[in-house]
Amino acid sequence: MRTLTIVAAFAILAVFLAVALSPPSRKAAPPPVAETPAATEVVEQLAGAAPVLRPSLPPDAIVPADCADPVALSAAAVDNAASVTGREWSPWGRPELGWEIYAPLVGQEISSTCPPSSQAFAAALARWQGAHRLDANGVMTAPTFEAMRVTWLRRRPFVAAMAKGCPPAPPETSLAAADKAEGYSGKAISLRPAALAAYRSMVAAARMEVPELAADHRLLTIFSGYRAPADDEARCDKDGGCGTLTRARCSAHRTGLAMDLYLGEAPGSRPESSEDGNRLFQSRSLAYRWLVANGMRFGFVSYPFEPWHWEWAGESVEGTR
Repeated sequence: MRTLTIVAAFAILAVFLAVALSPPSRKAAPPPVAETPAATEVVEQLAGAAPVLRPSLPPDAIVPADCADPVALSAAAVDNAASVTGREWSPWGRPELGWEIYAPLVGQEISSTCPPSSQAFAAALARWQGAHRLDANGVMTAPTFEAMRVTWLRRRPFVAAMAKGCPPAPPETSLAAADKAEGYSGKAISLRPAALAAYRSMVAAARMEVPELAADHRLLTIFSGYRAPADDEARCDKDGGCGTLTRARCSAHRTGLAMDLYLGEAPGSRPESSEDGNRLFQSRSLAYRWLVANGMRFGFVSYPFEPWHWEWAGESVEGTR
């Protein structure tokens, strides 16, 4: 019996050594990482972006004491103060004057609530430029803005979907109807159910956190949600001008994830007017600045050219993942 026990022990030891010393099995190489993140990954990235909850200060604001450093970037601050309202350029292919319309988005991107005329804004911009392999001089240059513009656009799941062609619309029976009070002037609005739920959470937070937004219940109501592709196509055929910067032939509104929010309008303009005066008016509004600072908390990303246009990134354009 003792002999059998010793033999068994040696057998167990031999098996153990064979396993321990054998070369590890080779695992299959992981698949390549997709260049465009899935919609759920976009939301996780946005939620972890530590959004600036306090809206950024407008360009004409008095520079607070905590925005006046570092002095070394005073020249960059002077340059930004001049260009934010005076640069002649065409960042979207049509002439514009200055970049004040985009200043709230820029401030959010570089994590600065200081006005563009401040040294602290220039310092934050320089850090962002350095992280993106640009000349880290703290000056808003055309290459810097283009890098930001591309970054903003790539956050939109619709842009990624368009790489495969115009995406199909969801079945209209799968959409949810917004309450009458959620549509601008009582307009009937439909969205994907999860997008509508996220919108409701965002608006409730905005009205709770900002008394001025709660006082005017027109603000942040929806004046355009889901639009049937056939209706958009008919409008294109009737009015023309589609396939341009201001009117897409394949609109994100077909997805049921995009919505146009009422932010007010410049005197004599419509809420959806793409005239620079109206876009500037909206970019200065408290509602827009709150959205820029807090929309990411709820999974919303903006279309930078249109302050009123927001898209929920919590669901893929093709459907729930």
